[in-house]
Amino acid sequence: MRLDEELVVVDAHAGGEPGRVIVGGVHDVPGATMLDKRDHLRREGDRLRRLVLREPRGYPATCANLVLPPTSPDADAGFVIMEQAEYPAMSGSNTICTATVLIAERLVPVREPVTELILEAPAGLIRVVARVRDGRAESITFENVPAFVIALDAPIEVPQLGTVTVDVAWGGMFYALADAAALGFRISPDEGRDLVRVGEMVKAAAREQIPAPHPERPELSGISILGWTGPPTLPGSHGRNTVVVSSGRLDWSRPESFTGVLDRSPCGTGTCARMAVLHARGQLAIGRDFVHEGILGTTWTGRLLREASVGGLPAVVPQLTGSAWITGRARLVVEEGDPFPDGFTVGDLWGLAD
Repeated sequence: MRLDEELVVVDAHAGGEPGRVIVGGVHDVPGATMLDKRDHLRREGDRLRRLVLREPRGYPATCANLVLPPTSPDADAGFVIMEQAEYPAMSGSNTICTATVLIAERLVPVREPVTELILEAPAGLIRVVARVRDGRAESITFENVPAFVIALDAPIEVPQLGTVTVDVAWGGMFYALADAAALGFRISPDEGRDLVRVGEMVKAAAREQIPAPHPERPELSGISILGWTGPPTLPGSHGRNTVVVSSGRLDWSRPESFTGVLDRSPCGTGTCARMAVLHARGQLAIGRDFVHEGILGTTWTGRLLREASVGGLPAVVPQLTGSAWITGRARLVVEEGDPFPDGFTVGDLWGLAD
């Protein structure tokens, strides 16, 4: 991999979740597939993630997406998703930000009023339909990879909390979904610090106690994120949620290491995982809209398109509709002598960062 002296980035947010899109300055990322390219970046090119996401150029709540030429002949563009503690195979907010930026920057053919794209994520091909007016994507609808359930109402033992019940489902990454009210939460912004701390504890316990093998792609196995679920608070909404994104390593011997940030958006892959759970319980039918609130009160609309199968497991194909807004354009540089060419972390926000 080779980096130019300047990285060209377009910043956006989807439902409040910041998503930085790298559209220039990165070359020659090896890999026969987008998943291979993700793995190469994780092993050999992690400096890029640290540079664009850590201070002083980034911040804990920011995600990044590297736009790359697709490896599939069916795709219009590829992208690799980078978060503070991992490289997710798929992300809804990042898909919405990336598609919005590709259209705004004319990096793909743009048609009005509808632009159709196929994006290649590490998890697979993502079909996108964008509603476009005056050159701007007003909404992004994408068909996600199939979602499926690993466990319903699974009890886990969480130090300091006791027994907690979670559902485990794949929506593009593996989620442990926990009922917020059962642990005294309303999913309100003022609860943010405690939602993160307790959520990281529940996630760590779930990851240790519940195997989550992907039946077709073992390299994507394992619970990586915790989703808090709750009842709706807005007219026309069907549920409320927030998910906890780690900003550092977890160490049970150091409670202060349980740090992270809440996804500011209604969460795309989390919505898909929750819809799979609701369908498995007979509470969400194919073709029915599911309007999901995030912690800021923004909403996205999900829908299950059809039933499917993944490695012999019952699955559903979810669709999600949301919007993103561009917040800025920049060229990131590292000047000679800069003491922080790879960025830095401080324990007040980042916990035990790698």
